[in-house]
Amino acid sequence: MASLKELKGRINSVKSTQKITKAKQMVAAAKLRKAQAAAEAARPYAERLADVMGSLASKITVSENSPRLLAGTGSDQRHLLVVINTDKGLCGGLNSNVVRAALAKARALQADGKSVAFYLVGKKGRAPIRRAFPDAIIGGFDTSVVRTPGYEEAEAIANELVGLYEGGKFDIAHLVFATFKSALVQEPTEQQIIPVPAPKQAAEDNSGAVVEYEPDEEEILAELLPRYLKTQLFGALLEIAASEQGASMTAMDNATRNAGDLINKLTIQYNRSRQAAITTELIEIIAGAEAL
Repeated sequence: MASLKELKGRINSVKSTQKITKAKQMVAAAKLRKAQAAAEAARPYAERLADVMGSLASKITVSENSPRLLAGTGSDQRHLLVVINTDKGLCGGLNSNVVRAALAKARALQADGKSVAFYLVGKKGRAPIRRAFPDAIIGGFDTSVVRTPGYEEAEAIANELVGLYEGGKFDIAHLVFATFKSALVQEPTEQQIIPVPAPKQAAEDNSGAVVEYEPDEEEILAELLPRYLKTQLFGALLEIAASEQGASMTAMDNATRNAGDLINKLTIQYNRSRQAAITTELIEIIAGAEAL
């Protein structure tokens, strides 16, 4: 059984840890409001841009002169998974869930006879991917050099992906990240980003109206498609930022509660041990008095 000194030291240690987790919870809660607002504000623009792009793409015939981001390479053999994780830990199972979704997608593609490569964004979650696919990582982007990754980082990632695409490194790219639902729920999401898919709804809602473009549709798409790609990556960075704060707030709240429960248990054990020590001391005193 632990001594009174050891129990008191453990209680003080857990109390110190509880103060840290409580402080981190409050910081995450404060950051969450801003990150959530940014993620939610970006969604309507991304959705509207997707609708516009889909409307344009549904009105042209894909040919050799079409932008490669729309036409594709003509093959679907080589797949690239762009996995976006956080740079910091202490956010529960957020990163592990994203990595699990990415690995499941990779294994499903391999089962279909496709080759798989990875492009990693963020520091966390890289180790499991390296262990599972040690030779499949062809690139990555370090977001830890900035305080809050934004559109500039999304643009840099998009440019690098386009460079890899034009260099023949892959045929199809998928984006894997966490979509923020609430502080308790961050949903792993996978979507194709290269070649840019035309939304199904736009094709279904196409009324067949005759529209004249200036310049022509292909020139508009050549400008619009890279912007769409950057917007999707920017949205994913905002979603993972909000997800990180929500998951961190929840994880730190759970840690604070667990620390409180442990402090209560240790305190009860300490009081019982202290009472037992006092009782033993009284018995020894009484026994000594009787001997006299």
